[in-house]
Amino acid sequence: MKDETEAKTEKKKPQKKGIQSRVTGFQIVDFLVQRGEPVPLREIARGTGLAPSKLQFYLNSLIEVRVVHQNSQSGLYGLGPYTLQLGIAGLQQFDIFEAARLRLDAFADRHGHNVFLGVWGNQGPTIVHRVSGHRSRALLELRLGSVLPVLRSALGRVFLANLPEDVTKAHVDREMGDALTGLEEQDPEMPVPTNKASLKELRKRILEQGMSRARGGLLSDHTAVSAPVFDYRDKIIAGVTAMGPIHALDDSFDGALAQDLKRVADEISQEAGQTTTHYLDI
Repeated sequence: MKDETEAKTEKKKPQKKGIQSRVTGFQIVDFLVQRGEPVPLREIARGTGLAPSKLQFYLNSLIEVRVVHQNSQSGLYGLGPYTLQLGIAGLQQFDIFEAARLRLDAFADRHGHNVFLGVWGNQGPTIVHRVSGHRSRALLELRLGSVLPVLRSALGRVFLANLPEDVTKAHVDREMGDALTGLEEQDPEMPVPTNKASLKELRKRILEQGMSRARGGLLSDHTAVSAPVFDYRDKIIAGVTAMGPIHALDDSFDGALAQDLKRVADEISQEAGQTTTHYLDI
């Protein structure tokens, strides 16, 4: 019985070593990703904690499969050509709807309010996916394909703050010319801008918070908070927004709903390539 157990243990050892080898290989690649430039062997050893002799063994294997490249003149190590192919393939396969769908479903279940995904379309901030929570009611303003205002909606504001000004200028000029009387009192911290100075201040506040808010913008008795989704270039590609009655939805930026919404947006951003989980940080 003892011999049989020992035999099973011996069979398992190579498999465990193989898994650890792959993790070690990714640690090396991860270090090169974080450094962002070719580096000498000693720096990789210092950054990964691997002995130079052991590290050289892994580097040779990674060079063989074109994941790592060594400059023949300087001897420095950097990312190889296959990592570029991996990156391109990952971008081609990324689907923001798939990345957001289940997360928004779960968010609506947790909080019970309407939550939707919006992108910047040809006509401005456009709703492309929506989930209704058990506490929400149907809103015509939140239909799929609805284009929301830039200044009076949380989704519009998150794009306003994160897109280049020349992209949003025409929308801002048009909306700022509309009658906005009374809307400023809805949210003293983030009032609807009526001039360049207040527009600049709104952008600044949204960027500082990392989120936007709009009370009474679309409906006088509703409020909404929105968080941006970024891609690998750190460019905004979408916004996730929760909306509900002012008396029922806590729209404070440090509240549970807003913080949860920001977490959801960050997770989608991570899947879109904005950030990555580094093996060295685990």
